[in-house]
This record gives sequence, structure tokens and C-alpha cells, in this order.
Amino acid sequence: MSRVVIIGAGHAGGSAAALLRQYGFAGEIVLIGEEPLAPYQRPPLSKAWLKGEADSDSLLLKDPAFYPEHDIDFRPSARAVGLNRPHKLVRLESGEDIAYDQLVLATGSTARRLPIPGAEDPRILDLRTAADADQLKAALSPGRRLIVVGAGYIGLEVAASARQLGCEVTVVEREARVLARVASEPLSAFFERFHHGKGVEIRTGVEVSAIENEATAVRLASGELVAGDAVLVGVGARACDELAVAARLRCERGIVVDGEARTETDPDVFAIGDCSFRPLPLYGETARLESVPNALEQAKQAAAAIAGRPPPPPEVPWFWSDQYEIKLQIAGLPYAVDRLVVRGDPAADRFAVFHLQGDLIQAVEAVNDPQAFMGGKLMIGQRKPVDPGKLADPAVSMKEVAA
Repeated sequence: MSRVVIIGAGHAGGSAAALLRQYGFAGEIVLIGEEPLAPYQRPPLSKAWLKGEADSDSLLLKDPAFYPEHDIDFRPSARAVGLNRPHKLVRLESGEDIAYDQLVLATGSTARRLPIPGAEDPRILDLRTAADADQLKAALSPGRRLIVVGAGYIGLEVAASARQLGCEVTVVEREARVLARVASEPLSAFFERFHHGKGVEIRTGVEVSAIENEATAVRLASGELVAGDAVLVGVGARACDELAVAARLRCERGIVVDGEARTETDPDVFAIGDCSFRPLPLYGETARLESVPNALEQAKQAAAAIAGRPPPPPEVPWFWSDQYEIKLQIAGLPYAVDRLVVRGDPAADRFAVFHLQGDLIQAVEAVNDPQAFMGGKLMIGQRKPVDPGKLADPAVSMKEVAA
């Protein structure tokens, strides 16, 4: 009987195991996870979990009984330390070897460390796992000051949750604007204004040179000390590809795969989710994406290939972020963009930024505007030219724009 071994029990790995059964795979499935928990959702960790609006059961992808009921051998608190591809074996930290016919790497990503003094202090907070979220939650209480290094989505989401819990928050960012690497200038300006309005101190264009005072303060390159009660670092993530590198699978900012999530190096090894470097057929590009929708899409690709089903259609990548009462929804990726079209009024906290290449929409960033998000996502997928003038006019419905 064929056996699929999945390394990584996050959103991608847990979904792949469930989808294999849904797609009719009747062989053995072994799901290996480093954490003690069954597969769970990570996006609520920076929002509902921190604010006490979600419990551990509500985070789970499936009831824990799902795995034995569907004959999935789930191994929590187990760590894979090596791959023997010629003999198709996974070595666990316990010393056990598990044979596989197909292997799925869903090892995720890990927080980047700053290359500065004090950056290895274990008391520094980050946010990748439920354990990280519990540590952060314990540090947030009314009147305490949190220093956030990095004004990306994780940093700003944590800043929003901390303010709602009554904390003072200072965000320090080396770029000239918040979300500089992941958002348009109009969106950055909106979120900077909104956070200022909620009482967050944002310092852009400043470099952190050290973390000091038992991980409660940051020293800036100017010499200034920004003091608080705790420091959270959110400066991006890197793919957990160590197993793949050691096994001589090709890696390039992640594990290189094709449109079936199959590794370029070995047809019996797949990689999905944050750890993979994958093709984006809609754009003719390759990239590493960090999102729940990406994890689900690649889980579908791998499960379909293993189960012998037709592949899912190419998807439009999409993302979201919740901060205070703001719902940001993003569709597409801004490749080769030559103009921006703003629809709506940022001052009214409801607008969308469309990224165009000629008259084609490449991406849309929608703030409290689900119609713009859904319409934009549809038009990105259709690759249908649009009239920029109509797109910019909120009086023209998205249905009319798409007509």
C-alpha cells in the first residue's frame, strides 16, 4: 500500500492530509508536526487570540478526532531531522525512520532575526506559533509599553491588538513608510494615519542597532534608546528549507516546485505553503507566498497530483489583514505595474487601490470595500481590459466596470 508522509502540520500540511482523503487516496498518511497541537489557523494569533476573542478549539482546522477517524497517523511533538531520498526515508529526532512513497514538505517559515547585538535574547517576542502568541499575550496589559520592530502586516496587526488591550505602542521601521515592501504608497499613508489616530507612535526611517535592557528596549543607530516593557520583532520570515537543502533539493528563497507542487529535483517529493518557491502562471513569474490561501491552493495541487486527479485551475493569489475595525483585502500581485488608480476616499476609511499594467488589473488593495476586492479579483483572473476612468469612479458599479 502506498504511503504519503507529510512533514509539517500547519495549515498547508493539515489541509493536504484532509484533501488526500477527500480526493479518494486510500493509502497510508503520516502527518508529522513539531508542535503539540493539531493543525490550527495562524492568522487569528495576532488578532482574536491576543484579544481573548478566540480559544484554542476555535483555532483548530479539524476536530482532533478527525485524524484517527480518517486513518491519518498524526504525530504531534515530532521533529524530522533528515531525509534519505535514495531509500525514501524520513529520520525523526527520536531516531525512528519512516518510509514513504511520496513525501510532502510543509515545513513553513520562521521569523527572521536582526543581525544586531541582543537579537538572540530568548525574551524577544515574535509571532509564528501559538506558543509565541501565548508569550506575547502575557506581555500585553494596560499601561505597558510594547516596542514593535518592523512595520509590516504582522507588526501593525500586533500594534492594533496591543492598543485595543490598553498598551502603549511604539513602532520603529527602517524604511521611509510603513508596509513599504508589501503595499502601495496610498495604502501605507492610510494605515500610518489610522494608527496615529489610535495612539500608536510610528517612527519611520530609523535603524535599530541593538536590543538592550533584557529585551525591553531598542537602541537606534542615532544612539537614542527607545525604552519599553517588551520588544516584538516582525521583520519578515524565511523559508524553513534546511531539510530540503541537506537532501540536495533545489532551493531558491524556498523549495523550488512546479505547478503540481512537485519539487524540481525529485518527482516523489512535494513542497507546499510558506516553504515553497512556486510558479504563478497568471503572471509568468515565480515567488514564495506567505498566506492561508496559498497554503490551501498548493495543498490542493499536491493532493490532486498524488491522488491522480486533475489539477485545480490557476488561482488569483489573495491576502487579508484585520487592524482595528479595518478590513484589508488584497487580490493579485503588482508585477510590472505602470499606474495606480484610487477608487473611493481614504479619508472615509473605504477605498481601493488598483495596480494596472496598461489597461489590465494586476492587483487590488481594498479597504472596507468587499465589492472592489471581489470585482478586482474576478477581473485579474479574467485578464480582461478595463477603462481606468470608470474604475476610478465609485458611482460606476464594479459590475459595470467589468462589463
